[in-house]
Amino acid sequence: MNSNIYKAHFALFGANLIYGANYIIAKGIMPHKIGPTAFVFIRLACCAVLFWAIKFLFVKEKVESKDFVRLALCGLLGAAANMMFFFHGINLTSPVDASIIMTVTPVLVFIFSFFILKERMTKNKLIGIVVAGIGALFLIAYGNKASGTSSLLGNCLVFLNASSYGLYLVIAKTLMKKYHAITVISWMFLFGFIFILPFSFQSIMKTSFDTFSTNTYFVIGYVVLFTTFFAYILNVFALNHVMPSVTSSYIYLQPVISFLMVTIYAFVLMKEEYAQDINLVKILSCVMVVIGVYIISKPPKKISINLKD
Repeated sequence: MNSNIYKAHFALFGANLIYGANYIIAKGIMPHKIGPTAFVFIRLACCAVLFWAIKFLFVKEKVESKDFVRLALCGLLGAAANMMFFFHGINLTSPVDASIIMTVTPVLVFIFSFFILKERMTKNKLIGIVVAGIGALFLIAYGNKASGTSSLLGNCLVFLNASSYGLYLVIAKTLMKKYHAITVISWMFLFGFIFILPFSFQSIMKTSFDTFSTNTYFVIGYVVLFTTFFAYILNVFALNHVMPSVTSSYIYLQPVISFLMVTIYAFVLMKEEYAQDINLVKILSCVMVVIGVYIISKPPKKISINLKD
């Protein structure tokens, strides 16, 4: 492998390390310091400014008027709905549950691609959907009975987050081929911010910013700068050097990192509420989802024919 391939894998590892840690870091200040809706408002506002600054400086590209409807839809699904479902979900449920449910995203992407882009359904893909779906749905339902910080409602919201993000990826696919990625993401965050503004104004006004500690600002900064801005830049860099299937396979790291983070919080930092978040049922659910996604992502075997004289 050349140096750029190594750098791409390092970038993917870094991005998914950021994502994996985000589940428990973002949960740490909600809702006692800031509500989920206000958190989404800050994230979208800051990221819109950051990406538009990058676009203004480096990407001089205009968008055709006919594409604004799809960009607005990307903003609704990939920013506003996606983040609202995630933050409200992680506010209620276990970081472990959320990270496992999110690994079903490639399955959802294929299902949406099947209906919207008419992608071909194969026997392996159907089996993969069933296996991963059983694992994810079982974990979501288990949230109603599990001890620790699991929650049925929270798990459902995280699943809706994965669904909205998966649908966004399918809709944005053609736009990404036509425009620079920074152009698409800049408009996505701007439209997302516009959509969220009417619903978040009251929540922002009720937020007591004077009670924010250094840790609160650190967490908000982490979510804005690392989870959104830097992680996206790392993924874009990696996509220029490796196949999309390689990029998506790194999502399996997120539950592992989340498991480790929860273990540290529970047994090193003595956060008792996380002590029961890891159990055999969640591990088995995670394994089923991973197996299902692997079956879907596995390329079909090529049949070679040897012609003899």
